[in-house]
Amino acid sequence: MPSRSLTPWLVGLPVVVLGAAGLAATNPGPDEFERFAGDRLAAMASEELCSEKGLPMMIRLVISDCHGLVMAQHGVLGQLARSQSRRIDFGVGSLYSTEIGGQQLLPNWRLPHYTVSTLAMAGHFWVLEAGEERRPDPKDQQKEAQR
Repeated sequence: MPSRSLTPWLVGLPVVVLGAAGLAATNPGPDEFERFAGDRLAAMASEELCSEKGLPMMIRLVISDCHGLVMAQHGVLGQLARSQSRRIDFGVGSLYSTEIGGQQLLPNWRLPHYTVSTLAMAGHFWVLEAGEERRPDPKDQQKEAQR
């Protein structure tokens, strides 16, 4: 008969092991992250681009359904996020670090540069930290250096 001091360990250890195995089995992988990131980025881009302060007026006049057009890009945006992310897999969960944006699209119009840290665990994703970094335009830096 086990001593009373071992009884909590005999009960608790299998519970911990089963819990860890359950978390490991439901740890979302890169494919799930791609879907999550694509949906999230499309929603953020739609909010930013389709507002009055987003795209230039001439482009907004040409695009009749800005929201639908941006949301239709969730697959491409997910692939982009996946390619720009680094995953640290802890077995029971994963941490994704993503840096995206900063490209020059039109004269005087640069995509914002975002960094996002995301925790994936138990079949879910939680954004731990997200922010927009203001990076100076290389043209502005050249002008400043010439002064």
